[in-house]
Amino acid sequence: MTQARRAFVFDMDGTIVDNMDFHTKSWITFFERRGQAIDADEFFRTTAGRQGQEIIRAALGEHLGDDEVALLNHEKESVYREIYAPHRKTVGGFDALVVRAQADGIALAVATAAPPANIEFTLDGLDLRRHFGVVVGAADVARGKPHPDVFLKAAELCGVAPEHCIVFEDAPLGVEAARRAGMRCVVLTTTLPAASFAGFDNVIAIANDFSELSPELLGFSTRTTLPS
Repeated sequence: MTQARRAFVFDMDGTIVDNMDFHTKSWITFFERRGQAIDADEFFRTTAGRQGQEIIRAALGEHLGDDEVALLNHEKESVYREIYAPHRKTVGGFDALVVRAQADGIALAVATAAPPANIEFTLDGLDLRRHFGVVVGAADVARGKPHPDVFLKAAELCGVAPEHCIVFEDAPLGVEAARRAGMRCVVLTTTLPAASFAGFDNVIAIANDFSELSPELLGFSTRTTLPS
């Protein structure tokens, strides 16, 4: 047995930062301007992890051109950044966990459905990018979650086999994407209760925030060996 390279792969929205309520509010505002009413809970459950362009086309029509979709998505994301900016902060225990993971030699990646402007808004706005060797977002893959593309791309860039990655997620579509990628998953209950994830066989832990977690608890420490 030799120690294999390992990685923690973090979803961003709702996981690194507890912001999904603000995303949902911005989508509600966006659709209300177009005369459409949406149910907030159902909307989150069915869209969290999907790319904005996918959500817009599903709601407003597949006939929309790429330029029009890009403008609409920019409008929605501008609303989100405006209302969330005063509340921007990491989920409890995040900073301590990533420092400990780095000390243990665990590769760190972000794999998110967010567009580049939102990645910059969060990772650079909170000075978090320095922690991550790999950042994969909506501009880097064609399909959002539950497709596994964003997680597989992150693992590839980290040089880590999918089975040696642990994903941190807050949404069912993200957990399903990790499952399809062949990755184990830790769920953060920042948005949905633990019962929402009962059907997933790849969930190895459920926590309120990162303060309840450690590399040792998850089997990823300098004293843990994995099959090479």
